[in-house]
Amino acid sequence: MKKVQLYAFADEASPMIDGQIAAMRRNGLDGLEIRGVDGTNISAISADKAKEVRKKMDDAGLKVWSIGSPIGKIDIHSDQFAAHLESFRHTLALAEILGARNIRLFSWYIPKDEDPEKYRAEVIDKMAQLAQIARGSSVRLCHENEKGIYGSSAERCRVLYEALPEIKGIFDPANFIQCGQDTWEAWQMLKDHICYMHIKDALPDGSVVPAGKGEGNVGKIVREYLNMGGEAMTVEPHLKVFDGLKDLEQKGDASVVGTKYQYPDSDTAFDAACSALKALLA
Repeated sequence: MKKVQLYAFADEASPMIDGQIAAMRRNGLDGLEIRGVDGTNISAISADKAKEVRKKMDDAGLKVWSIGSPIGKIDIHSDQFAAHLESFRHTLALAEILGARNIRLFSWYIPKDEDPEKYRAEVIDKMAQLAQIARGSSVRLCHENEKGIYGSSAERCRVLYEALPEIKGIFDPANFIQCGQDTWEAWQMLKDHICYMHIKDALPDGSVVPAGKGEGNVGKIVREYLNMGGEAMTVEPHLKVFDGLKDLEQKGDASVVGTKYQYPDSDTAFDAACSALKALLA
């Protein structure tokens, strides 16, 4: 079995890239799923800023594994789709500068009072346009299951992956729990389409807890993922709500932080999340 590669959303430890690097190094991680840089979302930084970040990461012996972009996390009815495509093109260029192999994306927010299946064709068309833009690059597009979007259920995620085989899946157990989806059933349905995992666990009420402390079957899924040849995981703590989280979710969809697992600061919460995953791997 190859050595598992461990990455993290280190903006949950610090909004500043230097603080993120320090957090990754003290936890012995291989690199970063980059989402926020010095207080700015990754999709909005300049090429020059990306080059600065790349140099700092290289000097620290770390890599940028994936771009944790917000692409596809807008309303399906939004009239900003053309601008969103331009943002995606820019993000794709940043991925090349940073040396990232992957871009994380989503499948559009669906009106809460409507059947997501009504939007199947439109979602697939929009995702196909992203795939067309990325074609010929060295970057893989990876869709994350998330509450509120078309791909909030395993069934609809599978629809996307079967319609667009060039788009792979990111498996996030906690997000499935928050959508009322059994994670083991979801894993069995999707495992052949998954390229990597987000390590996040939750209780039935949706509150986020360290990996292995919730109902996400995280240990069981991680073991099967590794036995199938999987080799990359991103720690996504969410154990203490960080400043940028409120800007990444729909109104009324704020993540619940469990009362049992709260930490005095972001660094401590980040380290606890990393330690929980390492305990599962051990």
